Amino acid sequence: MKPIRGTCLLLGAVFLAGCSAPTPPPLPAAESQTTSKPLASGLEAPWSMVYVKDTLLVSERDSGRILEVAESGQHREVSRINDLAAKGEGGLLGLAFLAPDKLYAYSTAESGNRIQQFTVQGSAGHLSLSAPQTLLDSLPSANIHNGGRMAIGPDGMLYASVGDASNPGQAQDLQALGGKILRMAPDGSIPEDNPFENSLVYSYGHRNVQGLAWSDDGSMYASEFGQNTFDELNVIEAGGNYGWPEVEGKDGANGQYTDPIAQWPPSEASPSGMAILDGTAYLANLRGEVLRTVALHAPATEHELLDGRLGRLRDVLVDPGGSLLVLTNNTDGRGRPGPGDDRIVRIHPGQADG
Repeated sequence: MKPIRGTCLLLGAVFLAGCSAPTPPPLPAAESQTTSKPLASGLEAPWSMVYVKDTLLVSERDSGRILEVAESGQHREVSRINDLAAKGEGGLLGLAFLAPDKLYAYSTAESGNRIQQFTVQGSAGHLSLSAPQTLLDSLPSANIHNGGRMAIGPDGMLYASVGDASNPGQAQDLQALGGKILRMAPDGSIPEDNPFENSLVYSYGHRNVQGLAWSDDGSMYASEFGQNTFDELNVIEAGGNYGWPEVEGKDGANGQYTDPIAQWPPSEASPSGMAILDGTAYLANLRGEVLRTVALHAPATEHELLDGRLGRLRDVLVDPGGSLLVLTNNTDGRGRPGPGDDRIVRIHPGQADG
């Protein structure tokens, strides 16, 4: 089925400008006559979004800032990670929140990638964070392939993706944490029911996972950057081996590795953050510059939304009202920044397929 570009959703129509950036002009209307106005603008290499007590927080990769974004579009610095080693794709990456008051951040230090926990204090407009407690450090890091996506699963555990950090061989090494999805208790300890004894490893054989999400039935999904052949959308099973570096995309008749349910050439995709809403996976694509939808009950059913209108897309998040927030990533050194970049845009899926 040929993807349908930009015809399946209505973009939010109320402009709410960020306080630290000039008002950008409206985005051009697509052929479908949808309109687009950002929720917030003037962000610097943003990477991850998470809701904390119904308040939106955003991480900035290079500055190390964690920003609180109000519905007015204004944003303020809640905290800044000062001992950051922001090199290449490293820096302040993923955020995750566990109610009632625990925020997790994945960031790059000189000694490697790490996961830190903060206690959230205050209320909307006045949030603050405690000093960080490091739960896990010295994770593999490099200029590329740092992983960095985190999420709280329906089981209350913290999941984190760790890239292969330019060392593909460690993805198949169960004694190494690179090229893995990790699962840990909220305090950073190893859950007793993890698939490998005394190990944080939940799945392995990954190159660079940057999207994690769960469907309503509890199934776990991950989006992953390939190298030259295929990017992937995978169903993640405990203990599963997803093939890197032995294979990209579907393994075919061999059957030694777990196949993706969907795959794309990297030039058309490079999927980063993802969200699942009403049985449809929404994947923010960097090189492809589209918001790709995949119907989970029929993964061959895909649509490409936004069609380059916002440039590179880093993350997507379901907001409390059931709409989607899309985070652009044009100021990360690889994009083509426009007026007001980077932005957060609210979209309403409407009758989108899936």
